[in-house]
Parts: sequence; C-alpha cells; structure tokens
Amino acid sequence: MKASASDFLTRAIVAVTVICWGVASIFGWSDLAYVEGGFIAARFDADFPAIGVVPVFLTPLSATLLHAGAMHILFNMVTLYYCGRQVESVLGPRALAILYLAGAYGAALAHYLSNPEQLAPMVGASGAISAVIGTYAMLFSTSDTKAVGPIPAYWVRALWLAVAWVGVQWMIGFAGLGGGMGIAIWAHVGGFLVGILLAKPLVKWRYKKG
Repeated sequence: MKASASDFLTRAIVAVTVICWGVASIFGWSDLAYVEGGFIAARFDADFPAIGVVPVFLTPLSATLLHAGAMHILFNMVTLYYCGRQVESVLGPRALAILYLAGAYGAALAHYLSNPEQLAPMVGASGAISAVIGTYAMLFSTSDTKAVGPIPAYWVRALWLAVAWVGVQWMIGFAGLGGGMGIAIWAHVGGFLVGILLAKPLVKWRYKKG
C-alpha cells in the first residue's frame, strides 16, 4: 500500500529505526552502538571523559534508533505505527516531528534526573513513543471512561494507558526479551508527560498554520 500524506512521517520513523537496528544486529555492532549512541546520564558530568563519536547532546535522539532485542523493537514499532498514524492524521507531520523529538529529550531528561550518575546506556524509542501515546490518549479519549473524583475522564484514560504501556515494557525487560537491559521507567513517564502537555498546543499550532 502506498503511504498516504497523513502517515508518511510515522512510516519513515519506523523504517529508519528498523534499518538502524537491523544493520547493528547483522554486523554485530549492537554493543558498540549502545556505548557510542546510547544515552548515558553520567556523560553530562563535567568530569566524565569524552567517549563516542555522537555528540552528547544528540544521544537522546541516537538512542531512539537503538534497541536491545527483537521483541523490544517489534513492540515499540507496532505501538508507534498504530498510535503515530492516528496522531499524525490530526497533527500533521511537522507537529508529530516536534512531538517525537520533544518526547525523546523529555524522556532523557527524566532518566537523567532519576539517576544522574548512571553509567548504563539507555536505548530504545520508548520515551519518544511515550510522548506519542500521551498525545494519542489526549486526542482520542472517549466518554466511556469514568471520572475519578476530581480527575476528568480523559485524564483517567490517559493514565491507564500510561500504566499499561510502562507495564508491558517492564514485562518485556523482566522476561529477558529486551536483551537483558533494564527498563527506564522514568524515561517513559517523562515522555508521556511531554505528550500530554504538548497535545493541545500542537493541535492549536497546526490549525492556526492551516
């Protein structure tokens, strides 16, 4: 099927991410790629020795192109493909690009704040995808979800979706299907919050431009 204008960017992100993971896996470069392009919180310490060819400030983005195993990337890309297409149909490709980039950096920031001395590389697009999921939840929340006290129904649905997303990621890591790497819970939370906060501003921006 030919890619439509409404989901071209989503398909492009999926394709580029899969290609990067495939090349690293086929040629046995995965471990090197984790060190070179993964997000390592401790690198932002002024006394930490410079390593890697990727500039430190770009590692939140390069990390989204790296994954710890077949199940890790499969689940991430299926989720991105489903939610990303829906969000892109509303926001358009430019706003989706902003959302994805902001999600990647928001996730990296949350991960850094949770443990600024961590040496283990964080890899995967889960943080950026969490932003897409957060916006998806805000855009497509339905009235069949009931409010909980002062919490509106759409926030309840968004929070349930966040818990489910993080939970599945955790189970993949626990089962060892993510290549034995841990799950960066706070990165998911940070990305999801970015998605929630940017949903309405990006909608307004897109339609003001139009």
